[in-house]
Parts: sequence; C-alpha cells; structure tokens
Amino acid sequence: MLYVPTYSNPTGDTTSQAVADRLGRMPTAAPDFTIFADDAYAVHHLDDTPPAHPDLLGACKKAGNPTRVILFGSTSKITFAGAGISFLGGSKETIAWIGELMGTQMITPNKIEQYRHVLFLGRYPGGIAGIMKAHAKLLAPKFNAVDDILTRELSGKNLASWTKPKGGYFVSLDTAKSVASQVVKLAKEAGVALTPAGATYPFGKDPNDRNIRISPTRPPVDQVRKAMEVVAVCIQLASET
Repeated sequence: MLYVPTYSNPTGDTTSQAVADRLGRMPTAAPDFTIFADDAYAVHHLDDTPPAHPDLLGACKKAGNPTRVILFGSTSKITFAGAGISFLGGSKETIAWIGELMGTQMITPNKIEQYRHVLFLGRYPGGIAGIMKAHAKLLAPKFNAVDDILTRELSGKNLASWTKPKGGYFVSLDTAKSVASQVVKLAKEAGVALTPAGATYPFGKDPNDRNIRISPTRPPVDQVRKAMEVVAVCIQLASET
C-alpha cells in the first residue's frame, strides 16, 4: 500500500491516529504486506492549527507488526526541489535490510549536501518550523485566492466542489458534470495551463472525468486570482454543453 498520510495529494486529507492504528493491526492475507508512507508534506502547514500527525511507525510496532510500514520523505519542498536530502524510517530490521541494499548501490551518501542542510536548518530562526511558517506566509494567500474566486463565481450553482486544505500543495476540484477534460482544454485555449484532468488517478484516467488538481503555489497571488477567474468561467461554459 502506497499513500500520503499527511495532506494527501490532491485532496489535502490527513490520516487520523485511529486510522493509523487500524492499519497497524489489521489482518492481511500476505505476511509481507507493507505500507509505503510518503510523508512528503508532513510539515507543510498553511496555518497555525494543523491536524495531528499520525504515528504510523508507533501504531505498527504497538500492534506487533513493526516491519509493516516504511516511512519516507525529503526536504525537496522545504529547501530546494531536486537538491534536498531524503529520510527513511522503519523498524530496526527494516533499516538494516534497506541499509544493506543501499550499500551495494552507492559508495556513500552526499555528505556535503547533508552537512549543508545541517548548517542551514540549524541556523535558520525556528529551524524547519520557522522555514515552513515563512513558506505559509507565501502560500496561504494563494490558496485563499483560489477559494475566494471559486466561492464568488460558483457558490450555489451546483457546478463544482473543491477542497479547502490546511496544508500541502494542492486544491482538489471536482466538476458536477463529467467535463473536467473540457475545462482544462478551454482554460488552455484562454492561456491558463492546468494539470491534466484526472492526473492523480491510476494511469491518469478519472473514470468520471470530474477531477482537476489545482496547483497554486508558483504564480504570484494576482495571477492566481486571474487564472481562477478563467477556470470558473470555463467550468460554467463546459457545464452548459
């Protein structure tokens, strides 16, 4: 099982501790059933009231299945994309097994990059939490802009619904009719590039053609607002057909 436990892509949902406990103790047909938990957004909060972070490792250990989960992530969206350092957590047996595998694949980790991160994260005011609060100051207004425009243009029309995440990098938008691909096409013709419809579904195929993942993190706030105005118009146009 592979999934994102905190601010899942694209909905922004976070696994509760109760669900983590169930995953840790549930009976499985395969003795080597493994949960690969991609904790890519563990600290990517948009406000000061984040949901509680689930303890998957502790849940599996408590249930007597310490090797069931492999937890991993990186600083890719904390420091620099493609130039961060990764981490991996698991039981002692899991770490020993993976360490042996990695030992045959590389001479050594990039110790210079690791040391660079130790210095940077250690000296930044507030450490990782401080960095992510600075990120939130940049990102939260963009997420608010998405919700503001969609609410203003589509609220009460029963044409679409969307998430209001407390963290992560995406807003998940669902059209009421099966017109997501048409919305993306119309938006592109108007000069707004969106993630392909159904991009987060297996093989990129949404059987209902309703889901669009909105990624508002890169453009400035004013461009996000203009882009979402275009998207809102495209949803209305596509829904009329």
